Amino acid sequence: MKRYGVLVISHGSRSREWVRLVDEAVEAVRLPEPMPVCSAFLEVVEGRLIQDGIDRLEAEGVTDLIAVPLFVSSGSTHMDEIAYALGVQEKPLLPTDLVPFRRRASVRLCAPLDDDPEAAGIVYEKLRPLSVSPDREIVILTGHGSDEDGFRERWKEGLHRLAGRLGGLGGFAAADYATLLPDTLGGKVRDWQRRRPDCAVLIAPLFLSEGYFTGQVIPRRLEGLGYRYNGKALLPHPLLSRWLERRIAAALAEDRTTLLRTGDCKHGDESQKGEADL
Repeated sequence: MKRYGVLVISHGSRSREWVRLVDEAVEAVRLPEPMPVCSAFLEVVEGRLIQDGIDRLEAEGVTDLIAVPLFVSSGSTHMDEIAYALGVQEKPLLPTDLVPFRRRASVRLCAPLDDDPEAAGIVYEKLRPLSVSPDREIVILTGHGSDEDGFRERWKEGLHRLAGRLGGLGGFAAADYATLLPDTLGGKVRDWQRRRPDCAVLIAPLFLSEGYFTGQVIPRRLEGLGYRYNGKALLPHPLLSRWLERRIAAALAEDRTTLLRTGDCKHGDESQKGEADL
């Protein structure tokens, strides 16, 4: 008999406020059927790391884990090491200190936020107080980025698509993107100020929670330039909980469809029978 459980994986932080905001988003998740949900962290938060979360869920009888990474981009190198350590990916693309997690349950790993419409909606709501005349404003969506081949491209693709959604929501004159790694932010601002001196530049950070990057790194990279910025990250916002709910529901539906197609589940009242490594 299958028993599903949800493991929400975040990076982790020494900031209690950072952890609290993640926990509140996870606690606000409402699912159509009862199942245990556990919030775990890649690093730093002792006693609540990914292995701790797996152990806790398996102790509750979970046989099938739905792992939802609360990360903003598929370009994060952490996605690579998490997929490897969960056994979803045979080898990591980059060196990692993570070793395969101890587990009995099968795992279905979901995609991170990337350019999901919910992400665009949250960024827009956080940015909207800065906007005065959208048709005379340039928005630059700013994410962490990566210097690693392959990962850098994933960051750029996701940011490009999300910036397009953001521009459409706000009716801005233009919407672009920049990364901190490699550092393209200052250059993008200067470029747009040359091209459209009639427009104001608004900076929209794409980070899960406020902290070092939103409070220090971005303002330092923009020193001496004219722009509008409030440093508002994705959390807190109820749409993140709704996004988690949709990811979990989609994973459940995909898993059950796979069981039906493979013949492991022959009758509707037996929809929880069968087991597969996914």
